[in-house]
Parts: sequence; C-alpha cells; structure tokens
Amino acid sequence: MIKEGSKVKFHYKGKLESGEIFDSSNGKAPLEFEAGKRNIIPGLEKELIGMKTGDKKIIQVAPDDAYGKSMSELIREVPKGPMPPGIKLEKGTILYLRTPEGQPVLATVSDIKETSIVLDFNHPLAGKKLIFDVEVVDVS
Repeated sequence: MIKEGSKVKFHYKGKLESGEIFDSSNGKAPLEFEAGKRNIIPGLEKELIGMKTGDKKIIQVAPDDAYGKSMSELIREVPKGPMPPGIKLEKGTILYLRTPEGQPVLATVSDIKETSIVLDFNHPLAGKKLIFDVEVVDVS
C-alpha cells in the first residue's frame, strides 16, 4: 500500500475537463516517485496514498492542489521586438525566456497587438482542474 516513503510506479493519463489530454505515460515507462518527497502534483500524490499495486482510479485535482490559480499579475504586455529565427509568433506560442539573472521562464503568447505582445507567465495548467486516470504498477 502506498504510504510516505513508498517508491511508486504508476501509469497515468492527464486530461482537462474538456477531455483534452495534456500528458500521458502511454507507450512510455511508468512514472516513478517516492511518496512524501513532493515530486509530483500535491493533489495527485494525496489521492494515490493508500492505493496498492494493480489499483486503478480516476483522480480529480483542483487548481489549488495542482499548479495554483491563474494570477493576473503574471500577465504582462511587452513591446514587440525581433524574434529569433524559427519562432512563429502567434497566440498560444510558448516562449522559453531568461530573467536578467539567467533563470529560465516560460511564457505563453496570449495576445498580439500592433506594437506589443501580451505574455502570460502563469504555468500553462494554472487555474485548471486536472483529471488523472491512474493505474498503480508497483509499490515498494
């Protein structure tokens, strides 16, 4: 049975309420983690506790127990500038940027205006309820 300190392997399919699949272990090795180490989404880990090898479950995770709420202060309008070669600027494009200190950050283009771009620095799954179809493969 999964408890704090257990090493767990499980297969999963993660989807949004719309049914859109955002991630899956289908065709890959199962995801491995150690319970209690905070290596996976907190709400998912909480619901896996108590499951055993072979158990299957559909788990719904609220935004607060996943990637948090979408915060308006993380949406910024910046002046349009030259784009690196190969980057097609359109709504929904994910840009890999660096802070002045060199830290990597992701931003999603949420709007393109005549002289500026609106960037959303929230995690792409922030504010969304996540639904996981899980199957525990191994617990040790």
